[in-house]
Amino acid sequence: RRANTSHNERDHTMSAFALSARAAVAPVRVSSAAQQRRAPVSTTVTAKMPHKEMRRQKRHTKIRAKLSGTAERPRISVYRSNQHTYVQVIDDDNQTTLCAIGTMSPKIKEIVGTDEWKTKTVEAARVVGQTLGEMCLEKGIKSAVFDRGGFVYHGRVKAVAEACRAAGMEF
Repeated sequence: RRANTSHNERDHTMSAFALSARAAVAPVRVSSAAQQRRAPVSTTVTAKMPHKEMRRQKRHTKIRAKLSGTAERPRISVYRSNQHTYVQVIDDDNQTTLCAIGTMSPKIKEIVGTDEWKTKTVEAARVVGQTLGEMCLEKGIKSAVFDRGGFVYHGRVKAVAEACRAAGMEF
């Protein structure tokens, strides 16, 4: 029995070698231009997100399922990165951004300061909220829906909301 087993194994390796040797000697086939077309390149991000960011996006999706902005009552969307705070006023019906501001804008930087650490403070977020409230009132927007973007309503997100309300916005 052992002799048969080793003999079968030897035949198997010989046939595998014979196949690879034939492939090496086989003539190269030139394909037509239609066969050389590649699949379209995907533009989706393939890098893995940190678990914390995935949870935030999941919360944001749940929030967005329940609220959306209209022309009469647009959505105020807040995004908070490690360095900056960004706020947009969005009309979801027409898919347009009515106004936007963040700590990177020159108007905010001249109030807050240009140092890197100053843009990530609650005070900077308060200035962003105050300026956004004034911009909205200039454009005739008095009431809105607040979208915290999956972030906890605390710190910079809360400062933006309270400053907008202090400027005269209703939500």
